[in-house]
Amino acid sequence: QECIDILMQVMENDRDKLVVILAGYKDRMDEFFQVNPGMNSRIAHHLDFAAYDMDELVSIGRGMMRQSAYYLSDEAELAFRDYLTWRRQQPEFANARSVRNELEHARLRHAHRLATDLHRSWTRDDLMRLEPEDILAGLPAVTPEPPLPGR
Repeated sequence: QECIDILMQVMENDRDKLVVILAGYKDRMDEFFQVNPGMNSRIAHHLDFAAYDMDELVSIGRGMMRQSAYYLSDEAELAFRDYLTWRRQQPEFANARSVRNELEHARLRHAHRLATDLHRSWTRDDLMRLEPEDILAGLPAVTPEPPLPGR
């Protein structure tokens, strides 16, 4: 709170030579402005950017994979879309950061999967291609609902 108070004072005293940019998810920024009402009146422009859609998130993921010389098989991409569908509903979803984190975890699962199969010769393509099991391990296990009594 002390930092916010100092920032607001500097914003007021030096408003003709200072630009302050605050960035964050809309719900969190709304809460920030509620808790710090003086800040809202000192910020001249508020811009809201739409969240990425599914195709954009997958494209971001493809670009990240390409930079590290990996790629998703067609089936793994479908699993990745399923993962993103689930993950986007979670409260801490963070767009590209969540994409990056899951793909990093998937690469670790991929490496572990290959390292545990000691009797197989791997091709270069095997080493670079992630499969659905590398992605699906990131999804929570679905437990069937217990049967209703009497059924």
